[in-house]
Amino acid sequence: STESETYVRRELWKAWKLAFKKEYFSSEEELHRKRAFFNNLDFIIRHNQRYYQQLESYAVRLNDFSDLTPGEFAERYLCLRGIVLTKLRRKEAVSLPLKENLPDSVNWRERGAVTSVKNQGQCGSCWSFSANGAIEGAIQIKTGALRSLSEQQLMDCSWDYGNQGCNGGLMPQAFQYAQRYGVEAEVDYRYTERDGVCRYRQDLVVANVTGYAELPEGDEGGLQRAVATIGPISVGIDAADPGFMSYSHGVFVSKTCSPYAIDHGVLVVGYGAENGEAYWLVKNSWGSSWGEDGYVKMARNRNNMCGIASMASYPTV
Repeated sequence: STESETYVRRELWKAWKLAFKKEYFSSEEELHRKRAFFNNLDFIIRHNQRYYQQLESYAVRLNDFSDLTPGEFAERYLCLRGIVLTKLRRKEAVSLPLKENLPDSVNWRERGAVTSVKNQGQCGSCWSFSANGAIEGAIQIKTGALRSLSEQQLMDCSWDYGNQGCNGGLMPQAFQYAQRYGVEAEVDYRYTERDGVCRYRQDLVVANVTGYAELPEGDEGGLQRAVATIGPISVGIDAADPGFMSYSHGVFVSKTCSPYAIDHGVLVVGYGAENGEAYWLVKNSWGSSWGEDGYVKMARNRNNMCGIASMASYPTV
């Protein structure tokens, strides 16, 4: 590359470190991070050139994760570890009654059933954010009151149900725990980004769950009915595509992700279409500076892309 290009890249690296408050402990680490950063930068530049030529339906950008290799990113931020889908089916899937004419678009965020975007940090706790998002939505739809619930409680207290705090868990297991104990408010049981001792207090419970249901595996029509008629739905996706890590805006279409290798828990809060591409509106737990204010539009009706309908579930309240 030319000298001026090298200069621009160096300046970009400096500016990015400053913007995202990155400090490294050794020159070796700095070199490793810089290498990963330039690899991500090359990917972003190439991808966005294709986006501007209308060969891609979504754009990417530098973000907080831009000094990580794909492997490091998966290890730190993807939290549905080593799931084999056949083992998941604990109960009979519910088939919702076929409703005539569902609305073309649904957005529970606009209807006030979704709390602000949270940030799991460097902890594989996405499952607790996904589960709480579904409980928060169900309760708001039933009572009109939207309350942010405690992810930390689910992390610290649901080990007996098969969850493992920062090392991953599953949303149905979180619903089972919540059905037995209830969930406290976020303000009473704060998020620490690490595993802790269970400090559950029954007198502080603000959310009760009566049960949960799982949707038929891979059925996007069933997921659409659930989102339209029930509310926000917990789903697992394959988020290992490098384009997902750097997602900026548009409808995310992946050529590499799998409907079977589910590694991240998120919340479907609506659906619609943009520029003719049908999408699911998905709330993530990587803070509001990622994606579209913390959300991603994921391609809908493209053969269960990234497994969006592979393990969908919701609580009953």
